Formats: sequence, C-alpha cells, structure tokens
Amino acid sequence: MARLYILIFLAQVVLAVCALISCLSAEEGDIRALPRIAWVLIILFFPLVGSIAWFVAGRESGAGRPRTPRPAGGGFAQRRRRPVAPDDDPEFLRSIEERSRQQDQELFRRWEDDLRRREDDLRRRDGEPPREEKSPEV
Repeated sequence: MARLYILIFLAQVVLAVCALISCLSAEEGDIRALPRIAWVLIILFFPLVGSIAWFVAGRESGAGRPRTPRPAGGGFAQRRRRPVAPDDDPEFLRSIEERSRQQDQELFRRWEDDLRRREDDLRRRDGEPPREEKSPEV
C-alpha cells in the first residue's frame, strides 16, 4: 500500500511540474479565466486540483486556435552570424597564424644577428677582418 501512495505522490508532482512549466511558457493570449500569477499560485498551493484545472480551464485548447508561424531567425533581423567558439572563427585563426609567423620571423632574425655577432667576435679574436656581406631578408 505504501508503494501505491509513493507512486500517486510522484504522479502528482510530475503533473504539477508539467502544469507549472506549461503555465509559465504559455503566451499571454493563450491564458484564460485568470491572470498567470493566479494560475501559478493555484498550481503551487493545490498541486493536483490546480494542475488539472490549468489543463482543463486555464489554457486555450490546441485544436481550436490557428498557429502563426514564427519569423525565421527568432524575429531578429538577419545578420552575419559570428562563430561561437574562437577556434571556429576563420578571422581569429588567421590572426593567430599571422602573429605566429611574425614572431617566428623576429626570432629567426634575432638568431641570425646573434650568430653573426658570435662569428664576428671569433674572427676578431683570430685576427681576421669581420664579414661585410649582408644576410638575405626572410
């Protein structure tokens, strides 16, 4: 017998939650007889009776009313959608690639300068004149 009471209680809670969600998500023109806040309070204070009353008398029946199609895009003006994640944005990826290329070129230039300086220091130590040629630009 206790199992039956638990099952009835769970069914009552599920019905009340469904009625509450239905009431809160209904459009203003679809609610009959009472304002939305009154229906919410009735459903909360009298879960079984309030839920049944909401489904029977509180909302417009789905068969009798024509559904108006929603505009494409959820009513917002059509505009270029930006990617959600940065790694999906080609502009962002291009900027990272360009920045990486510039950093690599700068690092390569510093390595070449350091290598030239070391070679010149070694030549000076050995008595040879420093090299005069310029390195090609990368």
